[in-house]
Amino acid sequence: MRNIICVVFIGLIQFLSFSQNTSELNRELDFNLDWSFYLSETDVDYNSILDTNYKKVNLPHDWVVENDFDESLGKDAKATGFIPSVGYGYYKKEFQVSSKDNELTYILFDGVYNNSEVYLNGNKLGFHPYGYSPFYYDLTPYLNTNGKANTLIVKIDHSRFADSRWYTGAGIYRNVKLITTNKLHVPIWGTFITTPVVSKEKSEVQVDISFNNEFDTNEKVVVTSKVLDANNKEVTKTSTEVSVNAKSKGEITQQLTVANPQLWSISSPNRYKAVTIITKNNTVIDRVETPFGIRSIEFDVNKGFFLNEEHIKIKGLCLHQDGGLVGTAVPKGVWKRRLQILKDGGANAIRISHHPGSTEFLDLCDEMGFLVQDEFFDEWDNPKDKRYNMNQQSVDYITNGYGEHFQEWAQKDLTNVMLSHRNHPSIIQWSIGNEIEWTYPRNADATGFFNNLDWNGSYFWSEPPFTPEQIKKQLEVLPKAKYDIGKTANKLSRWAKSLDTTRPITANMILPSVSHLSGYSDALDVIGYSYRSVLYDYGHENYPDKPIMGTESLPQFHEWKAVMERPFISGTFLWTGVDYMGEIREPWPVRVQPSGLLTTAGFPKGSYYMMKSLWTDKPMIHIATQTIDKSINKINDKGEIVAKDPEKWKQALWEWQDVNTHWNYKKGEMVSIEIYSNCDEIELFLNEKSLGKKYLKDFQDHIYKWGVPFVEGELIARGRKGGVQTESILTTASKTSEIQMIPDNTLLKANHYDVSNIVVQLKDDKGNPVSIDNREITYEITGPAKLLGVDNGWKKSVQPFQSNKNITHNGKTLLVIQATGSPGTIQVTAKSKGIKDTVISIKSN
Repeated sequence: MRNIICVVFIGLIQFLSFSQNTSELNRELDFNLDWSFYLSETDVDYNSILDTNYKKVNLPHDWVVENDFDESLGKDAKATGFIPSVGYGYYKKEFQVSSKDNELTYILFDGVYNNSEVYLNGNKLGFHPYGYSPFYYDLTPYLNTNGKANTLIVKIDHSRFADSRWYTGAGIYRNVKLITTNKLHVPIWGTFITTPVVSKEKSEVQVDISFNNEFDTNEKVVVTSKVLDANNKEVTKTSTEVSVNAKSKGEITQQLTVANPQLWSISSPNRYKAVTIITKNNTVIDRVETPFGIRSIEFDVNKGFFLNEEHIKIKGLCLHQDGGLVGTAVPKGVWKRRLQILKDGGANAIRISHHPGSTEFLDLCDEMGFLVQDEFFDEWDNPKDKRYNMNQQSVDYITNGYGEHFQEWAQKDLTNVMLSHRNHPSIIQWSIGNEIEWTYPRNADATGFFNNLDWNGSYFWSEPPFTPEQIKKQLEVLPKAKYDIGKTANKLSRWAKSLDTTRPITANMILPSVSHLSGYSDALDVIGYSYRSVLYDYGHENYPDKPIMGTESLPQFHEWKAVMERPFISGTFLWTGVDYMGEIREPWPVRVQPSGLLTTAGFPKGSYYMMKSLWTDKPMIHIATQTIDKSINKINDKGEIVAKDPEKWKQALWEWQDVNTHWNYKKGEMVSIEIYSNCDEIELFLNEKSLGKKYLKDFQDHIYKWGVPFVEGELIARGRKGGVQTESILTTASKTSEIQMIPDNTLLKANHYDVSNIVVQLKDDKGNPVSIDNREITYEITGPAKLLGVDNGWKKSVQPFQSNKNITHNGKTLLVIQATGSPGTIQVTAKSKGIKDTVISIKSN
């Protein structure tokens, strides 16, 4: 008995020692706080900037969003959203480290926009042009470790301020980490977790581990990988003894089996964690945690997409990275609110367009159960026009974008992105490019759509005037340029597949009839069509060996109808989930591309509810109204409400029709009522009087319609779906009497990051929302929080974001506050002339 106790005791001591050594490693350190920032209109020597000229900032930081909208910027600002962004930014951080002789120190940037140079103690570490790819530097050779302070400088050249077709912001706008390792360690992004065999009974987990030995001696270590479940319970582990030569790199692969795995899926995004530990002489010298998910994916050429062998239609949305009032330095809580609203609307997939996303955004997609298409580039060999997206290869200094760096940097950036992102279970596709064909001139000419006097039709809605044989002949005779789209596509695909073969390669093709023959589609595993649903049948018939899906489509019923009618189409990504700044097609003061299902404030539009009616099963009803003269409907000679153009819905484009969500009109005024619903039948009531029952099957455009003379009171729509009843109510509102503030988070962590998104709504004396009145509201914040900004979401609102006041639109606006590092009670007060102040309290701990 005594011997048994002794053995257990020794084991316990070893366990505690192992745990203690592990916790002391502290490999990653948050490096976002306590930076200094200086903005210059001209390029200056950072040594000449006085400390007094810097201002204190925390990262992530976007200096552009702090500016006001400016009409005088003219055509150059159509890409950026009329916010001035030109300049040179200088970030400085002073810090101390106590690194040991056997340790290395790195700095990891998840994204800096753009053309950055990094210096440590006066030594240049490197240059990184791409604003969307992560990168890191070894600080060790220039690091002061004797108690003397270190000075880190990041210089950003954003003089090419219109270098993209959308708002990019500028600055260190993603997270930064300081990473300390032993000289024998797993490098940054040095683990790759795959699940080659997946079933509900048993799954295989493969852990590929890279390691570097920077010692001058050969080393012998033990590499252990453990798999932990969501409760940090160990489910399996394995160990391998490894000999590593001096000053060398190596790789090993470890195989583990997980019994009865909890699979990652859209509805149950279960995740595991692989813990990789390197021990030397029973001492832990490195420890890396890698979250991952166990799931299988398949794109079948005839049957579509399967997740864990379950057939699923991809209900996707394209998203740019700006978060409205916060610019591109988007707190996780801002994206979480937006993504939850989109998920509630039935979306299950995100295309990060047209660039790689942040690690934090991908973490959210993993946690919330979104499928992700991660996209690498919007430009390849040749530039795109940034101002109007029409005159391709037109470029000047301020619009000189990534095309300037593609030849030298494409492989490096693609590699960094994939190594950094490939353990995210949410990612199901790598996209190598977006609508690239325009930049290779002969592609457009070969389609027969353009420069063809014998053809008269619509590019959007017509099949190609040239047959595949004619297109092939055109490609043979049209003059070739310096770069070939097929060769570049295959090069990019080859690089990607050298890093990951578990996910298909795709691209968003705007001219697929030519791309199928130019060598472009040869590089792809899944063919993505951009606004070419008219070619789904054409593509499947002529190229039956390639899975096809929509990768950029219009947010309209006809697009989803085309997907649902074709089992071989895996799904689509609509343009877009949320309005984004830039790519402006309308005159000032429009500041956004208004094709989103949500406004920049995250408020749903009519298109959101239309897609919700198509993408969700739970019975839902949304009532939209508009005066008959402004609506898309009319009253015919029989007194019936009908569409003014019965065929228009079949070719509706990006922006949804102008509709309201209120019941406030002039007495007797004829009002068009549109109802977006998945109910089989709906009966409409006005002040308890039935206006008739109608059936969804009778509306070809999937929109219920009533024409009703306005009478003040209550409008109720009651519907049934599968025997389940639901209803929606609109009530005539009186004048504004109060301000309601609805926070999505009333308990913040005092960590400098947590946010509360506060929806501000005007109400009447009966608590009804008021949508036809707008008021200027001033906000006062007391306690440990800062105001990030305000935004009413209106496409024409050019009120500054960085303000403590704004005017509501349709009776509401959005206010976002962020915790500081101190606990306490935060009070938010809303004030407007003639209305009683409203005060809410939020705790921070």
